[in-house]
Amino acid sequence: MSSHSLEQTIKEKQSAPPIPKPASLSLLSRDFWRENSELSLAAVTLVALLCGWIGGSLSDALPSWAVLITAVITYAAGGYTGAKDALADIRRGELNIDFLMIGAALGAACIGEWVEGGLLLFLFTLSGALEAFASDRTHQAIRGLVDLRPDTAWARRSGSVVELGVHELLIDDVVVVKPGERLPVDGTVLKGTSAIDQSPITGESIPVYKEMGNAVFSGTINGSGALEVQVTKLASDSTVSKIIELVQAAQKNAAPTQQFIDRFSQPYTLIVIGATILAILIPWFFTDEAFNSLFYRAMTLLVVASPCALIISAPASILSAIAAAAREGILFKGGAYLEKAANLDMLAFDKTGTLTYGKPQLTDVVPLNNYRREDVISIAASAESLSEHPIAQALLARAQELNLPIETPQDFRGIAGHGIQAVYERGDHEELIYIGNDKLFMNEAMHLSPAIRMIGQQLQKQGKTAMLVVRRSAAEDILGAPERDWEEVGFLAVVDTVRAGAAQAVSTLKQMGIARIAMLTGDNRDVADAVADQVGLQDVYADLLPEQKVEIVSELVASGTVAMIGDGINDAPALATADVGIAMGGAGTDVALETADVVLMSDDLGKLPFMLRLSRRSRDIVRQNMYFSVSVIIILVALTILAPIFVPGFRLPLPLGVLGHEGSTLIVVINGLRILIMGSKE
Repeated sequence: MSSHSLEQTIKEKQSAPPIPKPASLSLLSRDFWRENSELSLAAVTLVALLCGWIGGSLSDALPSWAVLITAVITYAAGGYTGAKDALADIRRGELNIDFLMIGAALGAACIGEWVEGGLLLFLFTLSGALEAFASDRTHQAIRGLVDLRPDTAWARRSGSVVELGVHELLIDDVVVVKPGERLPVDGTVLKGTSAIDQSPITGESIPVYKEMGNAVFSGTINGSGALEVQVTKLASDSTVSKIIELVQAAQKNAAPTQQFIDRFSQPYTLIVIGATILAILIPWFFTDEAFNSLFYRAMTLLVVASPCALIISAPASILSAIAAAAREGILFKGGAYLEKAANLDMLAFDKTGTLTYGKPQLTDVVPLNNYRREDVISIAASAESLSEHPIAQALLARAQELNLPIETPQDFRGIAGHGIQAVYERGDHEELIYIGNDKLFMNEAMHLSPAIRMIGQQLQKQGKTAMLVVRRSAAEDILGAPERDWEEVGFLAVVDTVRAGAAQAVSTLKQMGIARIAMLTGDNRDVADAVADQVGLQDVYADLLPEQKVEIVSELVASGTVAMIGDGINDAPALATADVGIAMGGAGTDVALETADVVLMSDDLGKLPFMLRLSRRSRDIVRQNMYFSVSVIIILVALTILAPIFVPGFRLPLPLGVLGHEGSTLIVVINGLRILIMGSKE
């Protein structure tokens, strides 16, 4: 009774041309019954069952051979799916609920109660069909991701615009996107301006303005302007493709609760079979009750003790929550992380790119040793020209504004926690340019004068990130010994602005019961304190090297359940160390999609409270489903086994047991599907 898998849908979508689908399928439509085969089997079962019951048991209008035919049709149609699944599991050495149901129905037929056995099969098949239909609502929400990307695109080839399949597009191809169309690729805007609806990918409610040079993502919706976009990723590597892969993997990464239930189901099934056999043998040897009555009660026990509702109690809720989160631009990489997120009591934020925009602005230039402001900017921008760090981008932007010369270094490397080093070949010697933070300019080996050190300290006290630019030459004397000279070029200071909504997000998280919220940053204490004051944080760790961030997160993990929120690039070790690693801005960062357990596709910290509410709601519904399903099993088993002891002659009707069993399963599924309607405003 399994529904069409997401993997099959993806393969079909990628290999076949799109097939138009009707807006809706009527109950009278042939396509409806073809697409809902289990419901068709249930209908055939019901018709055959009614014909045999009315024509045989009630009126004797049908001859015995005709009644036999209706019974065979009833059992064949009603038991087809269950028998097929049961046989597949038996070949793997497993017994499942389908085996219990088929066994109970055959048992009823053996004692002449074929009508009740047929009713069992009808209700079981109908329940399976309705369960598959309800559960498919969740899979539809997930499969909707597949439909985000168009199958074709209009691309410029050989001077003309031709329609190509998205998988035919190559890197650097130029595609034309008309107003109102979905973007077929990830790329960069070459021509045109427009407001792009990125909500299918990032969950952002407001369209984002795009112009030349801006990145755009496949699956987003173009506004009123025509765009020409240069392809930067193949269709298989696009953001929407990665999202599909992540959600597909998330369905397989079961939560601990679900794993426990799955491990429990197989031995429990064997226990039910053993209890059923004992329910026949013990009274048979020690009482004078008729065998037919014993067998009937045992078949009822076989049905009501089956853990169908319990087994589906977790996946019904977890898959719904994963789908609801994806719709809001939040990707969980599995139910395990959804369950962990529900139990978070501590959060650790990175500063740059997380609590702040990560786009620093150059505010101060302090030349030293007869250098001019323009010299400091030009030397620093040249040294940083091979870096992708936000500070490097700020320096390059200012140099371009001032039309200053940029000289690309021959070699470049980052100095973890300190800054960068650029190397230039100057004939017979090298020239090295260092740009670093306070850890660099406070280094005693540099022999900076107190006056120079004070400049950096004063900039820091203003809440700015101060960087010293140092020029260092290396030559060899006649004996071959290196001779080095240091020269301070000047100080640069940048300021990064706090994200809009960061303070509100932190405040809401505190109100939701997060006991401890900390900020971890490699920046200096003054800058860290300035940002912390703006967002309402008191727990601040500053001047950290990457390995020190990992140490602090490890300490926090030892005392509770911790989530680390970062940009997914330089915070990867800390994200991996936390119980839940949450990456910001996954729509623009491949590394974020790879390293974190949860990805916020937009840069909106306001998604964090929704993520917590969703995970907690999912946890609560899983518990409700488990308690309810176990309670129903206990009550039905008690009515089957214990009630006849206290009420002689009482017998729980098999159809009533089936109704209770299958009804509880449907209630559990529908309860889980409630999460699908949960929105970010809730």
